Amino acid sequence: MLRVFLRFILITMTLGFSSALAAEENSNEIKAVYDLKTGDSKTLERSLISGVMKNSVYYQNQLQELKVKVVIHGDSYKFFQKESKMAEIAKKLKSLHESYGVEFEICKAGLKKNNIPEQSIYPFVKIIPNATVGLIGAQNEGYAYIPIH
Repeated sequence: MLRVFLRFILITMTLGFSSALAAEENSNEIKAVYDLKTGDSKTLERSLISGVMKNSVYYQNQLQELKVKVVIHGDSYKFFQKESKMAEIAKKLKSLHESYGVEFEICKAGLKKNNIPEQSIYPFVKIIPNATVGLIGAQNEGYAYIPIH
């Protein structure tokens, strides 16, 4: 009986310690989902491109990691199309993806509504059923909501 009790205590302590370590690891990750609807390139550069870079540096200095998702819809499709006149902005967006791990998700319903072929979207952008699904999913995963309208 004593042996069973000691095993129970040992298992309980091990599980508790493992849970504490997992919680500590997760506390080093800060998550944000940007609701990108703007068609204004200055707003995009200031709020998203510059903002993500500056905030990433801030959290790195706090020994934390900023994990970012961007849900694209509204007037922002033009920034993510291969044939667009926004090539310089597209380079910066691709750099956010490659250097900072930013995940870009674009609304398939909006692409269809605006007659934008899926093949015209940059390959670093994931096509999702609709923006609402992306925003709900991210917020349920603990991402803080940041609108850029």
